[in-house]
Amino acid sequence: MLYELRVENLLLMERAQLRLAPGLNMLTGETGAGKTLLAHALDLLLGGRARRGIVRAGAQEAYVEGVFALPSKLAGDERLPSGAEEIVLARRVWPDGRTRAYVCGRAATLADLQELGGLLLSFYGQHEHRRLMLATAQLELLDAFCGQEQTRLRTAMLKLHERVRSLETDSARLRELAGARERELDLLTFELQEIESAAPAESERESLGAERDRLRHREALAQAAASALGSLTGVLDGGAPGDGPGARAGAGELLAAAATELAHAGELDPRLGELAQRLVALRYEAEDVAGELRGQLHELEAEDELGVAARLELVEERLALLARLERKHGGTITAVLEHARRCRERRAELQDADGALADVDARLAEARAERARVARELSAARRAAAPVLSAAVRDRLAELAMEGARFEIGLTDRSDGCGPRGADSVEMQIAPNAGGTLGPLREVASGGELSRVMLALLSVAHAPPEPAEPSLGAGVAESGLLVFDEIDAGIGGHTARAVGEQLRRLASGRQILCITHLPQVAALADRHFTIVKDAAATPATTTVSALEGDGVVAELVRMLGGEAGDRAASDHARELLRAA
Repeated sequence: MLYELRVENLLLMERAQLRLAPGLNMLTGETGAGKTLLAHALDLLLGGRARRGIVRAGAQEAYVEGVFALPSKLAGDERLPSGAEEIVLARRVWPDGRTRAYVCGRAATLADLQELGGLLLSFYGQHEHRRLMLATAQLELLDAFCGQEQTRLRTAMLKLHERVRSLETDSARLRELAGARERELDLLTFELQEIESAAPAESERESLGAERDRLRHREALAQAAASALGSLTGVLDGGAPGDGPGARAGAGELLAAAATELAHAGELDPRLGELAQRLVALRYEAEDVAGELRGQLHELEAEDELGVAARLELVEERLALLARLERKHGGTITAVLEHARRCRERRAELQDADGALADVDARLAEARAERARVARELSAARRAAAPVLSAAVRDRLAELAMEGARFEIGLTDRSDGCGPRGADSVEMQIAPNAGGTLGPLREVASGGELSRVMLALLSVAHAPPEPAEPSLGAGVAESGLLVFDEIDAGIGGHTARAVGEQLRRLASGRQILCITHLPQVAALADRHFTIVKDAAATPATTTVSALEGDGVVAELVRMLGGEAGDRAASDHARELLRAA
């Protein structure tokens, strides 16, 4: 049940607040006054799309809020505050089309509004009856009439159909794969052999580059090592330190002499003694460096020219091979190794294609069999419910001034075997007049007749289940509010009165909001609202008011086409109210 609806800055509607009553609530007004604005407001609470330009000119935002009774099925829902006694859905809309949804004051998603709103109200727009021309809509109505078990089976069917389609795609892919498998395997094997025979390592290029530089500049490196060694030891030509004409004082000897002199002075000044110790340490470090230089110089001088040239050629070839692999497979050794990994996975997939295809086909056969079983259960329930629903609709049509009308629901097998809703195609057929020939609803029924068929179907679908048939009707959403937006379009006279009576009967024990232009229907309201546009305002403004007493009579007079003070129209309006 909807307790209250608040609307702010929605097109012409600056501010409106409706407190709805249980039973039948009517909303009337001149054409163009903005009756459908309230329908759009409710659609926003259902998570509907907010079109651009819906915000009132000059306003910063539009706001819609509905306060509903809390259904027992939503008690304890994690989206609601603990201990909530009612549920508040709200939607804020900005001029650029952005929106924000709220549930009980908390930010929510549109999916939350769609799910919760679908449990709180059902909306039937002024063109909703046109959906009856669609086979899918007819099938949904029939399935809803079948009960909760049918809803469960439809959900299972949809999942099974999606699984079958997915497995069919996998099977087709594997079969196509088998045709080109040998050619692709040859290419994968060649690329893997090329990479695996090279066996590249991620750090290899750096170490090979360093080795190539050393080999290319071996003589320069040897000369630098010898010169540095001579500076440290005082030997320029490889002799012993201090020997021969090429001898001179090396860095090590000079450091030792300096340390000795400072050591004597350190007896008088401790600071000079500390410096002497540091010089001794430097001397030892110089001797260590000299030892390493001798070893490296020995290695450089011992290398054979031919051996160096051969090694350099091998290094160059190796680097060229790595560069070629990098160009082919991603630009880095890391990319080359990743390509090899993917090749191995793909090769394994191709090599196991036969086994994978057999496995997929086995699972596909199993899924098809399960889908066929569920489809049979769906069909059985539909074929049992179709004549019951048809008879109930015929009874309702008789009450809606269509006595003698024939209505049947035909079921045939789908031409493509099975789909997401099962293996049935449905066709609602009608003969509006006694003795007429049955024909498809979409071809035979006029707009007014479609409206009445729609109302008859909804009356049956939303009616409580009969005790003898506990499953029928249980699948329809137990909505607290039904909204009809000019579902009575295209009818008038006695038929309009019959439609109103059907709406009032449907409103028994529930809440209905009906937007209508027919006085015969409006006269049956438990609570009446009118919407009026003030075109003189800038921008134009609409207001919504609850009517009572003489206000209801005045509105019915307007709807009857009479002027204020028209005694005949006023008497007619009062007669409509007395007859209600």
